[in-house]
Amino acid sequence: MAKKLNLVILQGDTFTRVVRWETVPFIYKAITGITQAAPAAVTAIAHGLKTGWRAAVVSVRGMKQINAANSPPRDTDMQQVTVVDVDHVTFNKTNSSDFIAYTSGGYLQFYTPVDMTGYSARMTIKDRVGGTVLQALVSPGDIAIDNTNHTITVTITAIVTAGWTWTVGTYDLEMVSPTGVVTKLYKGSVTVTKEVTT
Repeated sequence: MAKKLNLVILQGDTFTRVVRWETVPFIYKAITGITQAAPAAVTAIAHGLKTGWRAAVVSVRGMKQINAANSPPRDTDMQQVTVVDVDHVTFNKTNSSDFIAYTSGGYLQFYTPVDMTGYSARMTIKDRVGGTVLQALVSPGDIAIDNTNHTITVTITAIVTAGWTWTVGTYDLEMVSPTGVVTKLYKGSVTVTKEVTT
């Protein structure tokens, strides 16, 4: 089922949106340490994460404030990580300096990244569902698929956005497998904010 993601695009600016394709099962990597610091740094040997990937902390003893509020974690429990090295990540939005000290246990919990080998991507913006096409984007070109870092990057150039005469639309972003299976990843509204400087 496609996730809802509404887009706001400033006319005359280059628009870039990076998304990731996550799926179950969850991956669990054992935690052996968490710093009382800003940002919180987590030690998990051979975690396998990439910078920007989302993860949650679960089942930690001691520093329970850092644990996800829900089991399994919801979107609100997941945070993007910054990879320090193969055994350490930081959670930039988490200041754990005032948390109780970590004592033991816990896991980094995150979704399995989808193998996008051979996939293509397409995104269409229309004035309404089933309506007139306002902008069509495809890969390669407008959409870049990076299977190493597990990212899908949508780019609309400043020249293209500057030429738009519309202000509201709707879109979906789809991935197409090598065998032609289509998966709708994201959908939502597109709002174009008029530029001040031309």
